[in-house]
Amino acid sequence: MILLTGFQGYAGRSLNPAEAVVRALDGTDIGGMTVHGRVLPVDFHAVARDVPGMIDALAPKIVVSLGLWPGEPMIRLERVAANWAQFELPDAVGHRQVGPVVQGGADGYLSSLPHDAIQSALRAQGIPCRQSGSAGTYLCNALSYIVLHHCAHHHPGTRAGFIHLPYLPVQVAQMLDDIAAEERLEQHQRADYASMSLEPMIEAVKIALTIGAEGVA
Repeated sequence: MILLTGFQGYAGRSLNPAEAVVRALDGTDIGGMTVHGRVLPVDFHAVARDVPGMIDALAPKIVVSLGLWPGEPMIRLERVAANWAQFELPDAVGHRQVGPVVQGGADGYLSSLPHDAIQSALRAQGIPCRQSGSAGTYLCNALSYIVLHHCAHHHPGTRAGFIHLPYLPVQVAQMLDDIAAEERLEQHQRADYASMSLEPMIEAVKIALTIGAEGVA
Protein backbone atom coordinates (compact mmCIF):
# COMPACT_ATOMS: atom_id res chain seq x y z
CA MET A 1 0.00 0.00 0.00
CA ILE A 2 0.90 3.68 -0.31
CA LEU A 3 0.88 6.16 2.57
CA LEU A 4 0.20 9.71 1.39
CA THR A 5 0.28 12.51 3.96
CA GLY A 6 -0.51 16.20 3.76
CA PHE A 7 -0.57 19.01 6.29
CA GLN A 8 -3.55 21.06 7.39
CA GLY A 9 -3.61 24.81 6.89
CA TYR A 10 -1.20 26.84 9.01
CA ALA A 11 -0.09 30.39 9.81
CA GLY A 12 -3.62 31.72 9.46
CA ARG A 13 -4.29 29.93 6.17
CA SER A 14 -7.59 28.06 6.17
CA LEU A 15 -6.55 25.98 3.17
CA ASN A 16 -3.58 23.80 2.33
CA PRO A 17 -3.35 22.21 -1.13
CA ALA A 18 -1.53 19.28 0.49
CA GLU A 19 -4.65 18.39 2.47
CA ALA A 20 -6.87 18.79 -0.60
CA VAL A 21 -4.71 16.45 -2.70
CA VAL A 22 -4.57 13.83 0.07
CA ARG A 23 -8.35 13.85 0.43
CA ALA A 24 -8.79 13.54 -3.34
CA LEU A 25 -6.50 10.50 -3.62
CA ASP A 26 -7.39 8.68 -0.40
CA GLY A 27 -8.75 5.23 -1.20
CA THR A 28 -7.76 5.26 -4.87
CA ASP A 29 -5.75 2.49 -6.53
CA ILE A 30 -2.39 3.47 -8.00
CA GLY A 31 0.10 0.98 -9.38
CA GLY A 32 -1.90 -1.89 -7.94
CA MET A 33 -1.73 -0.43 -4.43
CA THR A 34 -4.33 1.35 -2.34
CA VAL A 35 -3.57 4.91 -1.27
CA HIS A 36 -4.09 5.56 2.43
CA GLY A 37 -4.36 9.32 2.86
CA ARG A 38 -3.62 10.91 6.20
CA VAL A 39 -4.00 14.60 7.03
CA LEU A 40 -1.43 15.71 9.59
CA PRO A 41 -1.63 18.52 12.14
CA VAL A 42 0.92 21.30 11.95
CA ASP A 43 2.37 20.11 15.23
CA PHE A 44 6.01 19.07 15.52
CA HIS A 45 5.62 16.84 18.55
CA ALA A 46 2.49 15.12 17.23
CA VAL A 47 4.21 14.40 13.91
CA ALA A 48 7.34 13.08 15.61
CA ARG A 49 5.24 10.89 17.90
CA ASP A 50 2.58 9.60 15.50
CA VAL A 51 4.08 9.25 12.04
CA PRO A 52 6.61 6.48 12.84
CA GLY A 53 3.81 4.45 14.45
CA MET A 54 1.61 5.09 11.43
CA ILE A 55 4.33 3.65 9.17
CA ASP A 56 4.78 0.64 11.45
CA ALA A 57 1.04 -0.07 11.51
CA LEU A 58 0.45 0.29 7.78
CA ALA A 59 3.80 -1.08 6.51
CA PRO A 60 3.55 0.89 3.26
CA LYS A 61 5.73 0.21 0.24
CA ILE A 62 5.78 3.93 -0.56
CA VAL A 63 5.48 7.00 1.67
CA VAL A 64 4.99 10.37 0.00
CA SER A 65 4.47 13.48 2.09
CA LEU A 66 3.02 16.73 0.76
CA GLY A 67 3.30 20.30 1.94
CA LEU A 68 2.86 23.89 0.81
CA TRP A 69 5.77 26.11 -0.23
CA PRO A 70 4.34 29.64 -0.48
CA GLY A 71 5.38 31.35 -3.70
CA GLU A 72 6.61 28.18 -5.43
CA PRO A 73 5.36 28.31 -9.04
CA MET A 74 5.56 24.58 -9.74
CA ILE A 75 5.67 21.07 -8.32
CA ARG A 76 8.86 20.75 -6.29
CA LEU A 77 10.49 17.38 -5.62
CA GLU A 78 12.60 17.45 -2.47
CA ARG A 79 15.74 15.32 -2.66
CA VAL A 80 17.22 16.01 0.80
CA ALA A 81 15.97 16.02 4.39
CA ALA A 82 18.25 17.64 6.96
CA ASN A 83 18.44 16.90 10.67
CA TRP A 84 17.96 20.52 11.59
CA ALA A 85 14.89 22.60 12.35
CA GLN A 86 14.72 26.35 12.80
CA PHE A 87 11.05 27.32 12.86
CA GLU A 88 10.55 30.96 11.92
CA LEU A 89 6.88 30.55 12.82
CA PRO A 90 5.47 28.53 15.71
CA ASP A 91 3.50 25.44 14.81
CA ALA A 92 -0.23 25.19 15.47
CA VAL A 93 0.28 24.58 19.20
CA GLY A 94 2.81 27.39 19.63
CA HIS A 95 6.02 25.35 19.52
CA ARG A 96 9.09 26.66 17.70
CA GLN A 97 11.57 23.87 17.15
CA VAL A 98 15.20 24.99 16.93
CA GLY A 99 17.80 22.24 16.81
CA PRO A 100 17.96 18.65 15.58
CA VAL A 101 14.82 16.99 14.33
CA VAL A 102 15.93 13.67 15.84
CA GLN A 103 18.56 13.77 18.57
CA GLY A 104 21.57 11.68 17.54
CA GLY A 105 20.24 11.09 14.04
CA ALA A 106 22.27 11.26 10.85
CA ASP A 107 22.91 14.73 9.45
CA GLY A 108 20.57 14.06 6.55
CA TYR A 109 18.93 11.57 4.22
CA LEU A 110 18.33 11.45 0.49
CA SER A 111 14.83 10.74 -0.72
CA SER A 112 14.45 7.28 -2.26
CA LEU A 113 11.87 8.29 -4.88
CA PRO A 114 12.91 8.17 -8.57
CA HIS A 115 13.05 11.94 -8.95
CA ASP A 116 14.48 12.13 -12.47
CA ALA A 117 11.77 9.86 -13.87
CA ILE A 118 9.03 11.71 -12.01
CA GLN A 119 10.28 15.10 -13.21
CA SER A 120 10.46 13.91 -16.81
CA ALA A 121 6.97 12.43 -16.68
CA LEU A 122 5.43 15.56 -15.18
CA ARG A 123 7.05 17.86 -17.70
CA ALA A 124 5.96 15.55 -20.52
CA GLN A 125 2.38 16.08 -19.32
CA GLY A 126 2.83 19.84 -19.33
CA ILE A 127 3.04 20.09 -15.54
CA PRO A 128 5.92 22.35 -14.43
CA CYS A 129 8.24 20.59 -12.01
CA ARG A 130 11.71 20.99 -10.58
CA GLN A 131 13.96 19.27 -8.08
CA SER A 132 15.22 20.90 -4.90
CA GLY A 133 18.10 20.30 -2.54
CA SER A 134 16.48 21.90 0.50
CA ALA A 135 13.03 21.44 2.02
CA GLY A 136 13.64 24.41 4.32
CA THR A 137 13.86 24.37 8.10
CA TYR A 138 10.18 24.19 9.03
CA LEU A 139 7.85 21.25 9.57
CA CYS A 140 7.96 19.96 5.97
CA ASN A 141 11.66 19.23 6.26
CA ALA A 142 11.16 17.84 9.77
CA LEU A 143 8.48 15.42 8.57
CA SER A 144 10.61 14.36 5.62
CA TYR A 145 13.52 13.66 7.95
CA ILE A 146 11.36 11.76 10.45
CA VAL A 147 9.96 9.52 7.71
CA LEU A 148 13.31 8.83 6.04
CA HIS A 149 15.04 8.25 9.38
CA HIS A 150 12.38 5.80 10.53
CA CYS A 151 12.31 3.95 7.21
CA ALA A 152 16.11 3.70 7.12
CA HIS A 153 16.14 2.02 10.53
CA HIS A 154 12.94 -0.04 10.42
CA HIS A 155 11.61 -0.27 6.84
CA PRO A 156 14.64 -0.18 4.53
CA GLY A 157 12.65 -1.42 1.54
CA THR A 158 10.15 1.44 1.67
CA ARG A 159 10.50 4.27 -0.84
CA ALA A 160 9.90 7.68 0.68
CA GLY A 161 10.07 11.32 -0.26
CA PHE A 162 8.53 14.78 0.00
CA ILE A 163 6.77 16.97 -2.57
CA HIS A 164 6.07 20.67 -2.15
CA LEU A 165 3.01 22.20 -3.81
CA PRO A 166 2.19 25.80 -4.81
CA TYR A 167 -0.67 27.91 -3.51
CA LEU A 168 -4.15 27.30 -4.87
CA PRO A 169 -5.46 30.21 -6.98
CA VAL A 170 -8.16 30.97 -4.40
CA GLN A 171 -5.45 31.46 -1.79
CA VAL A 172 -3.65 34.03 -3.91
CA ALA A 173 -6.93 35.81 -4.67
CA GLN A 174 -7.62 36.09 -0.94
CA MET A 175 -4.06 37.27 -0.32
CA LEU A 176 -4.47 40.06 -2.87
CA ASP A 177 -7.67 41.21 -1.17
CA ASP A 178 -6.04 41.06 2.26
CA ILE A 179 -3.03 43.10 1.15
CA ALA A 180 -5.26 45.73 -0.42
CA ALA A 181 -7.39 45.94 2.73
CA GLU A 182 -4.37 46.30 5.02
CA GLU A 183 -3.06 49.30 3.03
CA ARG A 184 0.50 48.63 4.22
CA LEU A 185 2.17 47.17 1.10
CA GLU A 186 1.91 47.76 -2.61
CA GLN A 187 1.15 44.60 -4.57
CA HIS A 188 4.57 44.58 -6.22
CA GLN A 189 6.23 44.36 -2.81
CA ARG A 190 5.10 40.74 -2.51
CA ALA A 191 6.70 38.01 -4.61
CA ASP A 192 4.69 34.95 -3.56
CA TYR A 193 1.70 35.15 -5.89
CA ALA A 194 2.38 31.99 -7.90
CA SER A 195 -0.37 29.37 -7.84
CA MET A 196 -1.59 26.18 -9.52
CA SER A 197 -5.08 24.73 -9.85
CA LEU A 198 -5.91 21.68 -7.78
CA GLU A 199 -6.44 19.35 -10.75
CA PRO A 200 -2.84 19.43 -12.08
CA MET A 201 -1.55 19.05 -8.52
CA ILE A 202 -3.64 15.90 -8.09
CA GLU A 203 -2.46 14.60 -11.46
CA ALA A 204 1.16 15.37 -10.58
CA VAL A 205 0.98 13.39 -7.34
CA LYS A 206 -0.79 10.50 -9.10
CA ILE A 207 2.04 10.38 -11.64
CA ALA A 208 4.67 10.54 -8.89
CA LEU A 209 3.03 7.68 -7.02
CA THR A 210 2.63 5.61 -10.21
CA ILE A 211 6.30 5.95 -11.07
CA GLY A 212 7.31 5.40 -7.47
CA ALA A 213 5.35 2.14 -7.48
CA GLU A 214 7.15 0.75 -10.51
CA GLY A 215 9.28 -2.23 -9.56
CA VAL A 216 8.02 -2.27 -5.97
CA ALA A 217 7.11 -5.78 -4.87
